[in-house]
Amino acid sequence: MKRLTALTLSAALTAAGCTHGTAATEPAPQQAQQAQAPAPAPTAAEPLPPPRGADLLSGTVEAFTAACDADLERARAQVTALKKLDARKDGPAVLAAYDEATGALTAATYRSSLAREVHPDAAFRDAARACEQRVDSANVELSQDRGVYDALAAVDLSGADAATRYWMERALLDFRRAGVDRDDATRAKVKALNEEVLKLGQQFGKNIAEDVRTASFSPKELDGLPEDYRKAHPPGKDGKVVITTNYPDYFPFMTYAKNAKAREKLWRTYRQRAFPANQQVLSQLLAKRHELATLLGYENWAAYTTETKMTRTRKAAADFIDRMAVATEARAKREFAELLARKQKDVPGAKTLEPWDQDYYEDRLRAERFGFDSQAVRPYFEYSRVKAGVMDTTARMWGLTWRKVDGAKAWHSEVETYDVLDGERLLGRIYLDMHPRDDKYKHAAQFDVVAGQAGKRYPEAALVCNFGRPGELMTHDEVETFFHEFGHLLHAIFGGGQRWSGIAGTRVEWDFVETPSMLLQQWAGSEQVLTQFAKHHQTNEPIPAELVAKLRASKEFGKGLWSRRQLFLSAVSLDYYSREPGFDTTEALAALQKKLSPFKHEHRDGTHFELAFGHLDGYSATYYTYLWSTVIAKDLETEFQQRGYLDRDTAMKYRRAVLEPGGARPAAELVKTFLGREYGFDAYKAYLDRN
Repeated sequence: MKRLTALTLSAALTAAGCTHGTAATEPAPQQAQQAQAPAPAPTAAEPLPPPRGADLLSGTVEAFTAACDADLERARAQVTALKKLDARKDGPAVLAAYDEATGALTAATYRSSLAREVHPDAAFRDAARACEQRVDSANVELSQDRGVYDALAAVDLSGADAATRYWMERALLDFRRAGVDRDDATRAKVKALNEEVLKLGQQFGKNIAEDVRTASFSPKELDGLPEDYRKAHPPGKDGKVVITTNYPDYFPFMTYAKNAKAREKLWRTYRQRAFPANQQVLSQLLAKRHELATLLGYENWAAYTTETKMTRTRKAAADFIDRMAVATEARAKREFAELLARKQKDVPGAKTLEPWDQDYYEDRLRAERFGFDSQAVRPYFEYSRVKAGVMDTTARMWGLTWRKVDGAKAWHSEVETYDVLDGERLLGRIYLDMHPRDDKYKHAAQFDVVAGQAGKRYPEAALVCNFGRPGELMTHDEVETFFHEFGHLLHAIFGGGQRWSGIAGTRVEWDFVETPSMLLQQWAGSEQVLTQFAKHHQTNEPIPAELVAKLRASKEFGKGLWSRRQLFLSAVSLDYYSREPGFDTTEALAALQKKLSPFKHEHRDGTHFELAFGHLDGYSATYYTYLWSTVIAKDLETEFQQRGYLDRDTAMKYRRAVLEPGGARPAAELVKTFLGREYGFDAYKAYLDRN
């Protein structure tokens, strides 16, 4: 996933509704003085400073906070300078000053967003949250500054390029969405509500990240689990094995543990995370966002947030969910029935398939029907080999070199740093924070570190994952996740060369942002790709072609149920933000599960999945993004299916048409440039119907 910060109204200033941060170098007092003059228009005439975006995250809390102060001051100085200009005569200078001001705020937020999710020091994470709150307040202040809005609106864009016109069109809309044209009382209320939303979103994520639960089992209850997993989880002094709710523990257990009661126990433990801590937090988050949206004249938050997406309206998003529900229903019912029939071989007379049965029986059915044993592929997916495979594959496709930067500063000793080169030309820098630890973000996501800009700075981005360490084996699902997140990373780097920072990198409409990652994820199932790097960790033998064929065939099963799961989550996300506040979130979730999922909702023992559904903060009403992006990605994939997944010409065409423009054009236009036509639903439907 592409990681979002709290989606406040002020965050709309960053075009995609995402405010991360680009790291500055160590702040100096003279920076604020130098910023008094309007920033010059960006050029590529002078050499760029080397990428060092993670330096401040490796330093002291005091230095981090001082950098935040400097960025805030730089933004204020640019706004002051902008207002002194004559927009009709000095239009380019007005745009440059505005871009510099928003870029400074983005810089501070990017650093803070990453630091609060990954930094090992609690005091540093607290400082990052405090910086985010201050920057959010400054963002709101800027978004409501009528003087800035009037100056931008007065700039003559008749001679500007299309990217600049599109950037300003979106920026001016975002000003209006932030209440710039409202009275003083309304603007003050918007600002206060934004600050509350940010704090609530931070607390929501903090409660999830810090609530790692455990369940204890007898060694016998680990029957079915791989030997390396069992060795990594030896019994304690009491004879019990402790399993956590962290991904590397949870997912293999749910897939391989034979004991249904044991699976149920861990399943329920997993769904109690952040309960009861997030119960009130979520209710308040929903209420405050609703209040914000209605204050600005929208029916609800879902209507507000979809306005700047490809869908444009809440109804269009709801109609998409309904269309997908019809398209996926028959296949999902058939797959559920097949899983139940398989369970009945083990449990004669079983009437239903429980949610903790799904992963286990999908794995069993794949093994028996397709001759595919998911444990049999794990020896070919040792972490270091997978990492090398992902990097080598993408290097081959786009002619890249990943140059490791030894001794580079970062926030943790396990973080690896690489410069990205295209021939001799430096494109940017990436950071890989790939393994679990206490108080770290629990999922897999890409974070921006530095917003690239032509002539000013290189883009820098980080992957934050929770995979096993070198020497440990990965599941194929984890390999898919690695490719998926790398798709975001490439988008951030390739799109980091725009003239304006406000349209750089992944700042596309947010329901398109998952498309590049959903596309690259498909490379994890390509025989052409897997045979390049998947080698047995002991014998070094390449993965057999017949095993890849079985893997691919087995992946066809379950996509109906996967799609229904995504639909269910999409509907929860949209529904929560379409309602009047004060409803019972668990009851609403149960009703949607009954409508869209063949699995019943489990009330017993206080399961509250929604309280650890982190996307309810970042993606808010728009979790449908994943399915929407998947539909488009399947259409894009047809070009690679025709020409080969490693075909350089197709890869470069895709890079130039879709990835490099960043947010300089509407996403639909980017896709049309690559495909030579409008995107459609046919490719996804064919994928869904394929056996």
